[in-house]
Amino acid sequence: MTNYLLTGGGTAGHVNPLLTIAGALISRSAQDRVLALGTKEGLESRLVPEAGIELLTIEKLPFPRRPGIWAIVFPFKFASAVSKVRGYIRKHSIDVVVGFGGYVSAPAYVAAKREKVPIVIHEANALPGIANKVGNRFASAAGKTFRSANMANTEFVGMPLRESIVALATKKDVAGARKHFGLKPDQLTLLVTGGSLGARSLNQTIESSRALLSAAGIQVLHIIGGASELEEISEPEFRRVRYVDQMELAIAASDFAVSRAGAATVSEFSAIGLPALYVPYPVGNGEQKFNLQDVLAAGGAVTVSDSEFTPDYVRSTLIPMLSDTKRLAEMSESAKQAGVLDGTERFIALIDEVLSRR
Repeated sequence: MTNYLLTGGGTAGHVNPLLTIAGALISRSAQDRVLALGTKEGLESRLVPEAGIELLTIEKLPFPRRPGIWAIVFPFKFASAVSKVRGYIRKHSIDVVVGFGGYVSAPAYVAAKREKVPIVIHEANALPGIANKVGNRFASAAGKTFRSANMANTEFVGMPLRESIVALATKKDVAGARKHFGLKPDQLTLLVTGGSLGARSLNQTIESSRALLSAAGIQVLHIIGGASELEEISEPEFRRVRYVDQMELAIAASDFAVSRAGAATVSEFSAIGLPALYVPYPVGNGEQKFNLQDVLAAGGAVTVSDSEFTPDYVRSTLIPMLSDTKRLAEMSESAKQAGVLDGTERFIALIDEVLSRR
């Protein structure tokens, strides 16, 4: 029997691979126990219990980035969180801590080190976050999603993908997926998505380009996200929705995508061979543009800056690209070369290898 503590939270980029690995570990052995560590505020507070996994919690501790009261208080809060995780590790006889990054992971890594419990890290982004940088200094092993990721002492494993996404590689009901969204079964389909909250600039450009796309014979599935002010629309060649619970259906329905470049999105599209135009998020530390290096090098995608993605770009560049069926087919095959379908198995093999040393 093995007791696993999986840690990661705050955003879908940390929580979804955690849940995928947790599900695979539970399915593999009913005797093993899988626990998760997160916060009461993050996305994990809802998704982890919904998956039937016990969630242990600590206080949310963002790293201080400037002088101030929080910078003074933080070391004491961090020490308290480390102590709490050490208690969890002892209470539940944890054999290995598996971290996916996020604020919650750093105290877990330090606690595991002090308890002499091995640590295995998964880094989703090509540009690693602070917590995983810290943990990687003393981790037993670390896996990375992208071959080009700038993270020392890591093994390329790819992204752990949900089974419903992996299944598309062998069986894709395009007509059925399009019917699900009320789209025509035999028409070129463009998927547009900016993530769970949406992307205002993408949304505005696509809204302004509806007539152009329609005139070119391109139907659109537009996922606008939770923060968008646009309304949902259901028309024969244009379907605008706020959320899609079954992203595998959106991928199956589409011939091409316009998207932000989050690690999970790039990994899913590449693995299935969905060619895409990526518009990296222009704010933050710029990790999204680095997530594209592998698929761009393979020829499975193109990219444009947020400021350059305009209706004129749609008219002059995107529509001609979508009209070139030979190019789309070549891009699809190239994307598959950059993608990985067995990221879950690869990463679990890395965990098993660490456990075998004990």
